[in-house]
Amino acid sequence: MENKFPVIETKRLILREATKADAGDMLDYLTDIEVVKHMGLEPFQTVDEVWEEIGWYQSIRKEGTGIRWGITMKDNGKVIGSCGFFNRAPKHFRAEVGYELNQAHWGKGIAGEALEAVVRYGYHHFQLERIEALIEPANIPSQRLVEKQGFKREGLLRHYEYTCGKFDDLLMYSLIKKDLKII
Repeated sequence: MENKFPVIETKRLILREATKADAGDMLDYLTDIEVVKHMGLEPFQTVDEVWEEIGWYQSIRKEGTGIRWGITMKDNGKVIGSCGFFNRAPKHFRAEVGYELNQAHWGKGIAGEALEAVVRYGYHHFQLERIEALIEPANIPSQRLVEKQGFKREGLLRHYEYTCGKFDDLLMYSLIKKDLKII
């Protein structure tokens, strides 16, 4: 991984490193059950929990297993979500992508704009061949989001994760580099 955290700019967004200074903004959406219910997390309760999340972002980058950007609107710089890679396997040229967004910004194309930029970054800078998205079957909006980006549904992984005291089935989606029309 490069030393300086990469910043990605899109038409409306700046994707940048999330820092402890962003914890208040992040707590605003990570306390929302509607935002976290498909993430295998309980709603956050404290700023300390957000700092732990930011610490995880920093650790996956340091280990080379991922990178997570804070999603900000150009007009105010407030972190309204995050998007990035984890479970990166450089040897196999693949990574998993994940994202979440403050509910106040749902339905405006922001998640799609961020996801598209992150996917392109992954193909250009990590030389990824395959990007995976694991999505709970009940999370229809997320399925639509990745399908709109060109991801293909591959199948159901039964009882794939154990989170929040239950086993979760997850749908496997993937995007292969050649699936993109423009890289």
